[in-house]
Amino acid sequence: MKNTLLATFVLASGLTLCGSKSASAEEVTLIAPGGMRCPIDRMTPDFNRKTGHVLKATIGSGGATHQQVVRGAAFDVPIVQPPYQDVIASGNVTPATETPLASVAIMVVVRKGEPKPDISTPDAVKRMLLAAKAISYPDGAGGLGGAAGVSFDKTQTQLGILDEMKPKVKRVQGVSLMQLLTRGDIDVAITFASEINDPGVDVVGQLPREISTPTALVGFISSRAKAPEAAKALLSYLSSSDGAAAYRACGMQPAR
Repeated sequence: MKNTLLATFVLASGLTLCGSKSASAEEVTLIAPGGMRCPIDRMTPDFNRKTGHVLKATIGSGGATHQQVVRGAAFDVPIVQPPYQDVIASGNVTPATETPLASVAIMVVVRKGEPKPDISTPDAVKRMLLAAKAISYPDGAGGLGGAAGVSFDKTQTQLGILDEMKPKVKRVQGVSLMQLLTRGDIDVAITFASEINDPGVDVVGQLPREISTPTALVGFISSRAKAPEAAKALLSYLSSSDGAAAYRACGMQPAR
């Protein structure tokens, strides 16, 4: 009898807990730049399973998503790249929730089986770029494009070859950069490590830090979050050991 009562209590408790979890489950929205696509895709199923919440992510170019956050677009958790003083000044995020998540480096990529050029020094990178017939990277023009493109434009400027490279550059926006490479339209692709996802390419390596600083990714909770508790759970997950494993799997460096 005692065992039967205990079993009934445990079952009832279990139903109550399950019902409570279901009742507290919320849709939590996130906006992030393209460099976060790979880890977010990896983390979403596990986050949903462990928390009961449902993550709905919007991924776009670094510049465009940044401006959406500044304008107050309705997302519970925004992820931005430095500089982001304008994001804080907008009042659309809670400054105290600022959470470094990861950083991602710019990589050089060639078609699978092609010789890998020397990129060990800034001078070697300059020689490689000038020798290439055609290169491509995300379009960072106008402040609304890809952060990788903005970064690589700075690299070329630092090397003193930005204007010289223009005739051989194919900027991409919303087009698969890896497809251009595997089709033979370009010799070299340059993009974030987390955006390289094609078995038909070989990664040459990371650009030297002297000419290319890895891009940081930082999360906040929106000051107008519709699901603040779910947002808190999401930001905690993004900066957890589970999040770190996803960043590493995507070629990124966790912040902690």
